[in-house]
Amino acid sequence: MGKKSLTHRLGYGILYLFLIIVAVFQIFPIIWLFLFSLKNNQEVFNMSPFSLPTSPRWENYAKVWTEGNISQYFLNSVTYTIVAVVLTVILASMVTFAITRMNWKGSKLVLGIFMVGLMIPVHSTLIPLFNTFTKIHLIDNPLSVILSYTAFNLPITIMILLGFYEALPREVEEAAVMDGASINQIFFRITLPMTSPVIATAAIINMIYNWNEFVFVNTFISSDNLKTLTVGIQNFIGQYTTDWGAIGATLVISILPILIAFFLLSNRIVEGIASGSVKG
Repeated sequence: MGKKSLTHRLGYGILYLFLIIVAVFQIFPIIWLFLFSLKNNQEVFNMSPFSLPTSPRWENYAKVWTEGNISQYFLNSVTYTIVAVVLTVILASMVTFAITRMNWKGSKLVLGIFMVGLMIPVHSTLIPLFNTFTKIHLIDNPLSVILSYTAFNLPITIMILLGFYEALPREVEEAAVMDGASINQIFFRITLPMTSPVIATAAIINMIYNWNEFVFVNTFISSDNLKTLTVGIQNFIGQYTTDWGAIGATLVISILPILIAFFLLSNRIVEGIASGSVKG
């Protein structure tokens, strides 16, 4: 018994050591980026990556927020991300509900069509999308970005929701039907609240993609006041000089919302993944 206990402790010790090493490698880039954002160009190139700046340049953050128009880019990123995430999650939930909870011909075909979207490269759609948005006058319009985010995130979101929906018990819905509830009432009042853990998982995955996305914004948006943080970073890259400290400060600002959202929703995300794995 003692040997078995010792073996278990040794196994857990090795596992924890491995996880600590992985965590350190994950945290190092964030620490490096934060130190990078407090340096000037000379310190960036002449000092080691993890060395402390001789005089921390906190003014880099004030500079990018005021002179670099980062406040507007930040607001745009928040707006595009939230609207696209809400649209994607609601539409994906409706599609998954229709496929898994309703009996109708063609449901498997529709699911297959959505899953084909996972295999379509984003870059191969840029020219067709640009031509389409030009014809309907959506170039340089936030709708072009929001619609693109929603369309490309629908397949992966449906795939995340699918297993959870398949495992949901039907007894509650059947009881609601017996009480005279409509399809809309069943979906919004019963099924949607029951799937909140997996919705949180899907939402954070969508949020990360939308927040970090560059190609669609750079292709469809030309007005400076409509750009997002990922594109706005280019303001600090000049023809002859580049303000690396300002770029670092912009990147730190850009990752903060994702980190905060992850820490706030981490329990829901783990709950959603665990529930899906057990029930599925």
